[in-house]
Amino acid sequence: MTEHVLIEKAGGVLTLTLNRPEKKNALTRAMYQALGEAIDGAADDPDVRCVLIQANGDAFTAGNDLGDFAAVNAGDTTANQAREGGNPLLAALGRAKVPLVAAVNGRAVGVGVTMLLHCDLVYVAEDALLTTPFVNLALVPEAASSLLLPARIGHARAFSMFVLGEAVDGRTAAAWGIANAAVPAGELRAKARAAAEAVASRAAASVAITKALMRDNQAIAEQMSVEGQHFAAQLKSPEAKEAFAAFREKRAPDFSRKLTGVA
Repeated sequence: MTEHVLIEKAGGVLTLTLNRPEKKNALTRAMYQALGEAIDGAADDPDVRCVLIQANGDAFTAGNDLGDFAAVNAGDTTANQAREGGNPLLAALGRAKVPLVAAVNGRAVGVGVTMLLHCDLVYVAEDALLTTPFVNLALVPEAASSLLLPARIGHARAFSMFVLGEAVDGRTAAAWGIANAAVPAGELRAKARAAAEAVASRAAASVAITKALMRDNQAIAEQMSVEGQHFAAQLKSPEAKEAFAAFREKRAPDFSRKLTGVA
């Protein structure tokens, strides 16, 4: 486990709180592991009928810690071996049997958005800002989002988020159907908690069956696998090397010239 993920169980709700506010809750391997294990474990815990995901600080999550990505691109053996095991959070989200509720405050970047596509209820602060800048980093979508996001909001909107990195605010996220509702930031946690408790109060078997009927877990797993192969290849590419260097040097990446080799 990690101190960067706080876990609390009460009233039939398992609350997972991202707790790395000094880094905008950027997700590390340990955080992915802790979140994935908690979501998987909820399926076998009769005292858990709903999982609530929220975050401390002024951001939901800045996405994956870019230091991990850069290490893989640079040929770090340890970092590369960790990536080869797959992402435990994404796998757990894909097979989750217990309903998931999310409370999104501030910035949600990359996986901070794609994980929402696996949540059954999503509440966002009105001033939240959602971005999926995978192509900006010379990467590709993950978490089966290349399948789920277009299905949710349409191809054109999804393409603009993935390829142009266009940001979506809380109210727009609700209007497009990424979220159930956008609420004032001060009311966000109470709103999401009330929804999670309402889910937990329903007939558990009926809820579980309904969730299962609404998802094609096999298709989701297959899409994650295909995305994962492309993601791994791009992560080691010259394009990604340029993207990470540009981010580090606080400049725009230059993909117009021929890029060869990795670090």
